[in-house]
Amino acid sequence: MKTTFLEAVESGPIVFDGGIGTRLYERGIYVNKSFDYANLSRPDLVGAVHREYVDAGAQVVTTNTFSSNRIKLQRHGLEEQASEIVAAGVEIAKEAAGDAAFVAGSIGPTGETPTMLTEEELAKMRHAFRQQATELAEAGVDVLVLETFRQMAEIRLAMEAAQKVCDLPIIAQMSFDSERTTADGAGPRRVARLLQDWGADIVGANCMEGPHILYDVVTAMLEINVPVIAQPNAGYPRKIEERLVYMATPEYFGVYARRYFKAGVRLVGGCCGTGPEHIEQIAAAARMFGGGRVTEEIVSRPAVPSSTSEEESTQNAPEEPTELAEKIERVYRQRKSSTGNEIGRDQFVVSVEVNPPAGLRPDQALSAARMLVDGGVDVINIADGPRASVRMSNWALGQMIQREIGVEVILHLCGRDRNLLGLQADILGFEALELRNLVVITGDPPKVGDYPHATAVFDLDSIGILRMIRNFNQGIDPAGKDVGHATSFYCACGAEPASPDYDRELRRLEQKKDSGARFIMTQPVYDPEVLDRFLTDVDHLDMPVLVGLLPLASFRNAEFLHNEVPGMAVPQSIRDRMKKVGSGPKARREGVRIAQQTLQRVKERVVGAYIMPPFRRYVAALEILECLDGYSVPAEQESSAE
Repeated sequence: MKTTFLEAVESGPIVFDGGIGTRLYERGIYVNKSFDYANLSRPDLVGAVHREYVDAGAQVVTTNTFSSNRIKLQRHGLEEQASEIVAAGVEIAKEAAGDAAFVAGSIGPTGETPTMLTEEELAKMRHAFRQQATELAEAGVDVLVLETFRQMAEIRLAMEAAQKVCDLPIIAQMSFDSERTTADGAGPRRVARLLQDWGADIVGANCMEGPHILYDVVTAMLEINVPVIAQPNAGYPRKIEERLVYMATPEYFGVYARRYFKAGVRLVGGCCGTGPEHIEQIAAAARMFGGGRVTEEIVSRPAVPSSTSEEESTQNAPEEPTELAEKIERVYRQRKSSTGNEIGRDQFVVSVEVNPPAGLRPDQALSAARMLVDGGVDVINIADGPRASVRMSNWALGQMIQREIGVEVILHLCGRDRNLLGLQADILGFEALELRNLVVITGDPPKVGDYPHATAVFDLDSIGILRMIRNFNQGIDPAGKDVGHATSFYCACGAEPASPDYDRELRRLEQKKDSGARFIMTQPVYDPEVLDRFLTDVDHLDMPVLVGLLPLASFRNAEFLHNEVPGMAVPQSIRDRMKKVGSGPKARREGVRIAQQTLQRVKERVVGAYIMPPFRRYVAALEILECLDGYSVPAEQESSAE
């Protein structure tokens, strides 16, 4: 079932689109004309504007109906065409949004001052708002956005009118002046409380001079228990050669988008003067905080250049480019064709995480990798700055392990620290160093790590990176150029079986497969029913799965994972078991037993295990595997198992 708009807002930061009138003005529709009438006269232009925002990463497309109430249209002699203008505006927006974005029905002010109107004129205003809300709802918008209102009395009339004719969610946005008050003198806190009392589902502000002033307004609104939206102008406009030009750069918008999201604002977009470049920056900021979506424009697979045939561009990419790929695919075929056989080393794939050092000496990591390989592990998994910590580059440790120990590695690759240029450079470098097994992830934001004020990049999330690698595997870079030689990467993707937004997790897994992921590596799961449900629900994807196992080290460790690590859930029964044994050797043995029980339960449904030993206690990985045939703790390590 499709996620509703309010469910999407609850699950993560949301990216709105930018200015529509500004973009139409730039395309030749002048300010003395009705921008809304372009829905009928130039639907191609309106559709192009919407598509630009969707391509830039907008999750909400706003209809070009801001001035489509009959009072406003009467000034252009268009009041009789109001219904037609609104219906066309929604149709154009829905076509551009497709399945990638929600559609918000825009309702703007009438331009009249309610306190100066007669009862008859107020009735006319109410009727105009009711008609517009009805037409937007019947045309199929997902949410109503009442925007750029300057008077509290008018937005109240508009909200009451909308609530009488439909049950759509309502976003109520006021416009403030440089003194941070509305035209009738209300400050942000009072505005937010009143809008909430009147039934708004989301409150906020738009327009104004730019991100800086609007920041003060919307952060003051955060005191109430309702999601807040911010849509600033691109600064204050200047007149240059008879045209209005907005001066705030997209990069400046990106800085403030991060500040908005960090403060707790749930929805961010642009207003006058903003364009797709501004929205791209907002989308990158949203991905940093776990929201947004991949932008299609820079990662969709381009057409193979006419000078290069499809066959020529892929001839250098073998179907199974690594030993790990060969074993995973072989075991997966065996698992699909038969069950019930005893599972040992030849029928099971094991990856164990060994992370780079925080300093210059990799000796401990190399010794751990050597011990694990001697115990039967197939591949060493190396994270990419886990939890946003500063460590030696994982590719440096990976090259040393492959060269000195002779075993393949899997490198994590995340978008936190690399822009579009850096991602391409590293991908090409991995190929040259024969580091071809990759786990592609979005990455933890810097705020959780050693340097919380470090700048996050997130040009692409995991889906975007997967698509880029898929292109390189076909000999094509993101710009559509032939790179002369196809890469040979075998890519995994991550999954959170206990994700609080489970439906979104499954949808993203489908996108990850479509983008080039070949197998799944899960986060640790301690609830057997959650894991069983996940394996059943991903069976249709026809992708091998490595189950994530993180042996608990103590009761305190179990409590930390359950309460403080996103995507992790440790059932009460498991925490009770760990509480009985407390800490120390008994707790570590109990943690291993819990992991073994999980592995035994699902071993016939997965191709292998992805083990994350806690606190560099790598021998725990081999202790877990002792429940399978062919694995054992090396004799020299047994004395340290306590």
